[in-house]
Amino acid sequence: MATSRTRPRRGRSPARATALAGAFIIGAGLLTACGSEGGRQINVYYAPEDNFQTVVDNCNRQAGGRYEIVYHKLPRDADGQREQMVRRLAAGDESMDVLGLDVTWVPEFAEAGWVEEWTGANKAEAERDVLPGPLETARWQGKLWAAPKNTNVQLLWYDDRITPNPPRTWDEMMQMSRQLKAQGKPYQILFTGAQYEGLVVVYNSIVESAGGRILSEDGQRVVINDGAVRALEILKEVSSSGLTDPSLTNQQEDEVRLAMQQGRGAFQLNWPFVYASYAEEKPEDVRHFKWAPYPGVGSNQEGRTTIGGYDLAVSASSQHKPEAFEAALCLRSKESQKFSALKDGVPPSIESVYNDTTPLDPSKPADPENNPSMATEYPMRMAIQDALKNAAVRPLTPAYQNLSTVMSKVLSPPSDIDPQGTAEQLREQLTDALDSKGVIP
Repeated sequence: MATSRTRPRRGRSPARATALAGAFIIGAGLLTACGSEGGRQINVYYAPEDNFQTVVDNCNRQAGGRYEIVYHKLPRDADGQREQMVRRLAAGDESMDVLGLDVTWVPEFAEAGWVEEWTGANKAEAERDVLPGPLETARWQGKLWAAPKNTNVQLLWYDDRITPNPPRTWDEMMQMSRQLKAQGKPYQILFTGAQYEGLVVVYNSIVESAGGRILSEDGQRVVINDGAVRALEILKEVSSSGLTDPSLTNQQEDEVRLAMQQGRGAFQLNWPFVYASYAEEKPEDVRHFKWAPYPGVGSNQEGRTTIGGYDLAVSASSQHKPEAFEAALCLRSKESQKFSALKDGVPPSIESVYNDTTPLDPSKPADPENNPSMATEYPMRMAIQDALKNAAVRPLTPAYQNLSTVMSKVLSPPSDIDPQGTAEQLREQLTDALDSKGVIP
């Protein structure tokens, strides 16, 4: 699920990165001796994240030699990550201990018996101070199967020189787009319209904003109710009335970002990574690059944005489960999440991190380049925090991969949507995908 991750912040020199990593070591207070003399090796399988090894190193210091965490980088693309883990877990691989799961994979891995339930003190610590949206992604059938590591939500991005007052709903946004177009100003509504998970995310966000449902709450049957049909109507209207980029059906997150930076868009629906990119590439204009909540639908002026991110699970085949739970908790601790947010641009799942404005090295003044803080790196952090309290999750089901493939195909291209006909097509094909409930390796 490429759309669930925020791209790393770019442009820091190796020397500066080393200095910031040193500040994290000191700030976290993890100064015990490194090594695993006679200890156990805890294998962590996680997506590529530029500075995650520093987090691992600090947790190894905290372990004090009782065990050593080893970071195994999974492929960069989400499908490759899932495929590698699924094949090894299905074969009963006992060398896998901690698993980095995209938020859509938890039900599948839990249902297959590949991950261990979180209980007792481990469960309490994994849930402590976690925002509601991220926590929901780690649960299945009333049990906790993973610990939220980082999260993500989309916001509405705009230029206040073009639209001083951002729209609150999709109808308002389309109306403003038409007015701007008539005035010869940048007017396009930019979102991920290519045939992939990004289009599914947009559809799910509009469905939830309209009060609709794709699946029943227990994930057992397809619903596609009136709110889901209304979402189809909106996708059809916005993409077939000349309000989007002509390359809509080829646009993923980065193409959407570039279109906005090049001055073609009035509105952009995207993840927070776009702010760091804008600040780096157009620093003279960044003060005009603003954000607002995801647009609502009709009388529901408060939109619901689909959540992204990663959760950490413990493999059911692990031979070192107590140490694996301890390691996972350290890797997604408050200190670790703050460091990863500031160094790799992955928004925290722990609420108090958003309110922590102290710099990475508290002994020195905050500085955006050399000693960043949540205040300097995430000026939109309160908007992210608010969105996470009312966020939408993608349909929770072990068959999500099947459903996502079906939805991205049926919804593409959005301009060809026939709301009632497409709704019926979704009901039929999603029911077939749901009934199979098979794991696709």
